[in-house]
Amino acid sequence: MTTFLGLQVKQDSTGILIHQAKYVEDIIARFGFKDAKEANTPMAERPLLSVDADDKSVDQTYYRSMIGSLMYLTASRPYIIFAVCQCARYQANPKPSHLDAVKRIFRYLKDSNYGGCEIDRKSTSAGCQFLGDRLISWQCRKQQTVSTSTAEAEYVAASACCSQVIWMQHQLLDYGINFLDTPIFCDNEAAIQIRLLRAKTDSFG
Repeated sequence: MTTFLGLQVKQDSTGILIHQAKYVEDIIARFGFKDAKEANTPMAERPLLSVDADDKSVDQTYYRSMIGSLMYLTASRPYIIFAVCQCARYQANPKPSHLDAVKRIFRYLKDSNYGGCEIDRKSTSAGCQFLGDRLISWQCRKQQTVSTSTAEAEYVAASACCSQVIWMQHQLLDYGINFLDTPIFCDNEAAIQIRLLRAKTDSFG
């Protein structure tokens, strides 16, 4: 199985990866955001969304369709849940300010890719951490440096994940829980080989 209800599935000996990269491309094209300007965040800090009763209403069907598409995407992109749910509150009577907020989420999805931003060429790191079978934290942010290859970008992302895991390990140690032997999964073979090579180099001094 490679696809299921809009989800892309990749299976190999290490496990199963589920993502919605193709779905993101489809909804960006469907709602006409292929040539839109990218946004660095899914929602602006100001102004806050409100009922905006004095402004005119926008097409309710179009607005709800956009919200529905984004809600389905949160299955694999939990970092947009807050912004989507804020906009979903106004489906009964959406106003231009609400529509602009939804459009910003789409423009953010256009920028939040794993190949790098066309503006500053910085890649976007994403990772998640589990305690047992429970998802307890996740990250998706633009890297601070410009990578010169996909392998380097993936290695930077794995390093960020490692930092988060180390922080979690120390927090758990404060409660007397030892999880120092924590596996970290990376889906890029080149990044894995770089890490193995560095480990061998360190062992030889």
